[in-house]
Amino acid sequence: MTGGEIGVHIQQKVNNFMNQLIQNARVEENRKEFTPLEKPVSAKFLQNAVNGMNDVVSSTNTHLKFEYHDRLNEYYVTIVDDLTQEVVKEIPAKKFLDMHADMAEFMGLLVDKKA
Repeated sequence: MTGGEIGVHIQQKVNNFMNQLIQNARVEENRKEFTPLEKPVSAKFLQNAVNGMNDVVSSTNTHLKFEYHDRLNEYYVTIVDDLTQEVVKEIPAKKFLDMHADMAEFMGLLVDKKA
């Protein structure tokens, strides 16, 4: 498999796993009273999610790494090859996040100049 094929294969596995986590969270949420969508998650739930995702991608000799994007104050995921330490895939792509930050900064400058 090439790096691109591995990235797509891993992304599909991660997407399937995340969809299952979301489904489980919805079932759990339905058992409780209504709560906002963006509620804090417990450390145990987050740790289980990360461990589960790493289990999913371990068969392809890769691991997940959570990176912090300074300009957006958001996290993104990189899939890293265990043997070469090369980034196979970024979810979402860092270039996209950089472009988003540039556009947000530009829009802020336009608003400031118009005001």
